[in-house]
Amino acid sequence: MRMSVISLQYEEAFYRLGVLGSVEVRLRLNTYTASLVYMGGANLRSLNGEVQSRCYVIEGCPSKLKERTTDEVPMPTYFRFLALLAFKIFAAEQVDVAILEVGLGGKYDATNVVENPVVCGIASLGYDHMEILGNTLGQIAGEKAGIFKRGVPAFTVPQPDEAMLVLEKKASELDVHLELAAPLDASVLSGLHLGLEGEHQYINAGLAIALCCTWLQRTGHVEINYLKEMTHLPEQFVKGLATAALQGRAQIVPDQLIESESTGDLVFYLDGAHSPESMDVCAKWFSLAIKGDYKQHKSYASNHGHNELGTSHDSVEISHHEASKKSSTQFLLFNCMSVRDPELLLPRLMKACASHGVHFQKALFVPNVSVYYKVGASASTATDTQVDLSWQLTLQRIWESLVRGEKGKDVKNTDHVHEEVTDDSEKGVQSCENSKVFPSLPVAINWLRDTVRKNRSGRSQVLVTGSLHLVGDVLRLVKK
Repeated sequence: MRMSVISLQYEEAFYRLGVLGSVEVRLRLNTYTASLVYMGGANLRSLNGEVQSRCYVIEGCPSKLKERTTDEVPMPTYFRFLALLAFKIFAAEQVDVAILEVGLGGKYDATNVVENPVVCGIASLGYDHMEILGNTLGQIAGEKAGIFKRGVPAFTVPQPDEAMLVLEKKASELDVHLELAAPLDASVLSGLHLGLEGEHQYINAGLAIALCCTWLQRTGHVEINYLKEMTHLPEQFVKGLATAALQGRAQIVPDQLIESESTGDLVFYLDGAHSPESMDVCAKWFSLAIKGDYKQHKSYASNHGHNELGTSHDSVEISHHEASKKSSTQFLLFNCMSVRDPELLLPRLMKACASHGVHFQKALFVPNVSVYYKVGASASTATDTQVDLSWQLTLQRIWESLVRGEKGKDVKNTDHVHEEVTDDSEKGVQSCENSKVFPSLPVAINWLRDTVRKNRSGRSQVLVTGSLHLVGDVLRLVKK
C-alpha cells in the first residue's frame, strides 16, 4: 500500500537530513504491518557513492500510544501517527534539516503543525483527492496554500490561471513572497540527464533547486545566489539530480522470476499515476519507452554505472537488442481506488497511448494485495474468495466500452458476454474480448508468465498504473 517513509540520511555536505515523504513500500514493524517505520534507503549518497542511513525499529510503538488514549484524545489516524513519529525521531536525532512532504492537501495535513518553516513549495496542481480538496483547481489550490506561513518565502511552478490566482491571493494575505521556480534548463547538467524520467521532472527539478538554495541561503550556509545564476549549478546539485531515483515512477523492471530465454521476455513498466494529468504523462513515457527510446533510461544507468538489477549498462542494451528481434505485445495491468473516477482516467490513458500508436492487447484488472491502512491493523491478507471484485468488473465494463468505441462498434451495450473459462489455471477469471478480471494479483502475474512461455517468439510489455498500491504489490512479486 501507499505508505509514508521516514528517513534519516547524511548527504555530501554532511548535513543530517530527515525526510518524511510518501513512497510505495511495506515492511513489518513489531506485529503491525501497517505501523511502518522505515528509515534509510533513499538516494542521497556520500562521496564514495554509498548510501549512509540509519534504520529504526520502534518496538510496540502503536501499543504504547494506545495505552495513553482517552475518549477525548483518541488514537491518531494513520498518517498523523507517522507524522508524529517522524517529528519525535528527527528531534531525537537533532537533524539539521527536515523535508516534510504533505500527505494530502495542506491546510489540515498533519505536517502543517510546523509554525515557522524555512521555505515552502507547491508543485504542479491537478484534479486529485477531489472528494476532500474540492472540485475545482481554485478550491484545490486554496487547500494547498494552507501551508503558507506569514513572512515565510514560498515557491511554486507554472500553474493554470485559476490555481495561480488563488495561490497569489493567499500569499498576499499572509505577506508571503511567492516566487515562480523556472523549469530546469538541461544544459546546466554538464551533459548528464535527470535520474527521473519525463519532461515534467525538469519542472520538479527547478522547484527542488529553488527550495534547496533558499534553505542554504536563509540558514547562512552559502552566499552565492544560484537562483540568479541558473547557467551554473554546484557539482553536488548536478550529481544529486543525475542520480535521483524513485521507485514506482517511470520504472522499468524485467520479471526476475520467470524462466524464459532472456530477461526482456516479460518487462513491467511501472508508474503510480492516478490522476487524469498524470495519466497523460505516464502514457507518453510508456509509449516512447517501448518503442526503443531508452535515452534517459540508458543515461540513468550510465550515470550510476549499473541499473537496479545490478547488471551493467552494456548488458541492459544487449538484453533490449535481443528482445527487439521479437514481436512485442502490450498489456495494461490496472487498478485504482474507488474514490478515483475511472471514466476520467481510462479514457485519458487509452487516448494518449493511441496517439503514439500503442494499443493494448488485453487490459488486466486486479484488486490490490495491500489492505493495510490503519495503525494497529492486523497483518492478515484477504484470500481470493473473500475479495469483492465488483469494482474491478466496473473498470472492465468501462474499458470494454472504450475499446468498442475506438473500433467503431456499438458502445451502448456495455454488458458484454464473458468468455467461457476452460483453463483450470484461470478459475475465477472474468474474461471479455479485450480484458480480464483476476481474483488476485499473483494469479494475473502467473497468467502473464504463462502467456510468455507459450509464445517464445514474442515479448510482453506490461504497463502497471492507476495506483501506487498496485505498483508496490507488483514490485514485490517480480523482483528477487
